[in-house]
Amino acid sequence: MKKYFVAPSVLSANYLALKDELTVIRTAGAEWIHFDVMDGDFVPNLTFGPKILADIRSYSNLYLDCHLMVKIKNQSVESYLLPFIKAGASSITLHYEALTPDQLTEFLMLRIKLQLKIGLAINPRTPLTVVFPYLEQLDLVLIMTVEPGFGGQSFIPQAAKKIKELRTYLDQHQYSTLIEVDGGINEQTGLICKNYGVDVLVAGSYLFGHSDLITRLQGLLADETN
Repeated sequence: MKKYFVAPSVLSANYLALKDELTVIRTAGAEWIHFDVMDGDFVPNLTFGPKILADIRSYSNLYLDCHLMVKIKNQSVESYLLPFIKAGASSITLHYEALTPDQLTEFLMLRIKLQLKIGLAINPRTPLTVVFPYLEQLDLVLIMTVEPGFGGQSFIPQAAKKIKELRTYLDQHQYSTLIEVDGGINEQTGLICKNYGVDVLVAGSYLFGHSDLITRLQGLLADETN
């Protein structure tokens, strides 16, 4: 039986009751938290910084999966990421589309230099093949099934098909890179992604704000693939 990770996205949480909601998702079996950082530049929205991440870390020992939808300007990638690392990030994922070639090279080097787990995210319109040269250096690839920047969007089926292609490629080359998917995940779309070979499901509005959050989360964790 395959083990799936569900990473509830705190972007959709009730921040006034965040401590309680973190307790609930852990009780339900979640081992990861998805922490979205948006800069108002690479994407039009603004969200959290290292301070909120540190507050979550002070309360929770769950895996903090940090997804940075940002452009890094006027400083090195390392300098930009250090506050998040110090705040307790378990892994950091940057967008392929937001990085210059030099920044991408530096980011990949930080995996060994800082003993940091790293990932690359790709937008729905970005071809999967752009990540192939880097898979051996990545801990995960995040496939976006909505346009980045806002919660509550509808799932893009064509983007999800990249999961199947990537699973085949990883298995053929015996890479241990995890496949993560983010955007429009619910019971139905989660099952589609599982059948395609995903490892980590990011879910926000499907989980938070519902009285049956535990049932919904446990359903995503279950191995119900064909």
